[in-house]
Amino acid sequence: MSTPLPSWPYPRWVAHRGAGKLAPENTLAAFRLGAHHGWRMFECDAKLSRDGVLFLLHDATLERTTNGRGTAGERTMGELAQLDAGSWHSRAYAGEAIPTLEALARWCLANHHYLNVEIKPTPGEEEATGRAVGELLQRIWPGHAVPPLLTSFQPAALHGARATAPQLPRGLLVDKLAADGADLQTALDLGCQAMVLNHALWDAALVGRVHGAGLRALSYTVNDDWAAQRLIALGTDGIITDRVDLFSPRPELRACKAKSPAPPGFFS
Repeated sequence: MSTPLPSWPYPRWVAHRGAGKLAPENTLAAFRLGAHHGWRMFECDAKLSRDGVLFLLHDATLERTTNGRGTAGERTMGELAQLDAGSWHSRAYAGEAIPTLEALARWCLANHHYLNVEIKPTPGEEEATGRAVGELLQRIWPGHAVPPLLTSFQPAALHGARATAPQLPRGLLVDKLAADGADLQTALDLGCQAMVLNHALWDAALVGRVHGAGLRALSYTVNDDWAAQRLIALGTDGIITDRVDLFSPRPELRACKAKSPAPPGFFS
């Protein structure tokens, strides 16, 4: 017998790391640019600094997206704040800073945006990072607003988030399915509301199993129109994309090439 699907207040379309590749990922400039293109839900990556501050960065190390070197989590937030997180992308963004998760969350609240926080811990800090994300968002996110969706590839991170903010929805990220189908059971054991899979993994049978278990089906990172249309036809619930310039976040338009940006502030 199928479990009823939970209510799902989020838009189908989610902008990956702010504005995908149009601006330096996980910077406030990227989220502002995504909003300028009409997007209302944003995915980001969060990890802990040495002094316990949550900041936005995808990689464990600093080299790819900043002018720093070494493991990011070994730096204090004061040290991280002095790095240039924009020049690697283009001269237009030179000097862009690494933001804190709190700064992004407050920006989303002020602008009525939706947020998907991927808990991206430094290795060995999985549970502590999840706990910190839960504590922060429980403290600052008002009860009347649509809550942020917390996701991670690391079950320990989701366990930590559940311990400190059990009311915030969670999703298990999966890049490769376990041969024994254990991923779905892991998501259920963690009290997740969603599974977020590499988009190529979804087929009709898997969507049916996940929906039948009462979980929503989301996909990353979808940058081609054919892939997006396949996922829509399968009945999946969310699409994370870099291509904020290709897809329209307006649900009635589905996936299409945008000839001009959607007006800023458009509510999807």
